[in-house]
Amino acid sequence: QVQLVESGGGLVQAGGSLRLSCAASGSILSINVMGWYRQAPGKQRELVATITSGGSTNYADSVKGRFTISRDNAKNTVYLQMNSLKSEDTAVYYCNADVVVTNPYRYLIAWGQGTLVTVSS
Repeated sequence: QVQLVESGGGLVQAGGSLRLSCAASGSILSINVMGWYRQAPGKQRELVATITSGGSTNYADSVKGRFTISRDNAKNTVYLQMNSLKSEDTAVYYCNADVVVTNPYRYLIAWGQGTLVTVSS
């Protein structure tokens, strides 16, 4: 019913920047919170940033001041601008959204397939 497709991952050097995008599609009635999570090899998946439909944001302490989350509600798209990247930012980044869908009507939590970000040092 809902698909989240991430893009923008890749290889960058430490100190560089990268911009991730995630577009939601399907029989969507509304999207409440959208966010980004990441998982490095051998580590648990962790929250990176979230943003509500009204624009309120929340960031993990490790990325505050470096990452910026934003969204375009008209496009059902969330972005993550990553600046001053560090080697410890290397992970698979997953898009997440709390979605109300129709046909049938229901609430669900959707996840993207993940996009790999590799920061070399």
